[in-house]
Amino acid sequence: MSTTLTPRTTGDPAGDAPAAPRSRRWLAAGLVAVIAAGLLVIGGGLAVALGVGRTDTPTADSVDAGFSLDMSHHHLQAVEMAVLAQGRSTDPEVLSLAFDISQTQLNQVGRMQGWLTLWGLPITGANDMSWMGSSMHDHSSGGLMPGMATDDELTALRSASGNDFDVLFLQLMIRHHQGGLEMAQYGEEHASEAVVRGLARSIVATQSAETTTMASMLAARGGSPLPAP
Repeated sequence: MSTTLTPRTTGDPAGDAPAAPRSRRWLAAGLVAVIAAGLLVIGGGLAVALGVGRTDTPTADSVDAGFSLDMSHHHLQAVEMAVLAQGRSTDPEVLSLAFDISQTQLNQVGRMQGWLTLWGLPITGANDMSWMGSSMHDHSSGGLMPGMATDDELTALRSASGNDFDVLFLQLMIRHHQGGLEMAQYGEEHASEAVVRGLARSIVATQSAETTTMASMLAARGGSPLPAP
């Protein structure tokens, strides 16, 4: 599991304005991480442009592009749910987990969208999982990729607080991680780019560990897992 980070609160240096809400600072910090990661990818893209270590660029129908596009979209919903924890949960363990998920997955989104840009491909799309074959395409429900929360579930999460929020957050995030796991495993096994395979491998390891941790946290708070996707 990735190392837990603890957000630090800082006030306005001039003392003339209140500090920004912590949730906004989380998101701002995350966006900085996305930009920084994208710049690193662009720097590495000079080698790609020179043809160093590669023979051709992934196409829109490749596993590399499909994984990067769909996993980015999948990750962004996890970030959305994690950011909701601030102001709704008072549980330090839940808040720490949510912060870790938001920062880790925003950074990974920056890397994947950076690759897509380098390959001359769009960073948004249908998210139909066709790169995984018909079996996973049929597995999606109502246009959602496996494990993703519905609009009604997100509305319920936004309305919850305290232990009710903690339980629902853990339930939804466990299922979300379970849904993304098969995508990451497929990417690890079938992507042609070493960097894509490496990220997919990291996602498999991290989210498997986080799922185990969240299952224990959920049980300790009196909740039961939702049916697996």
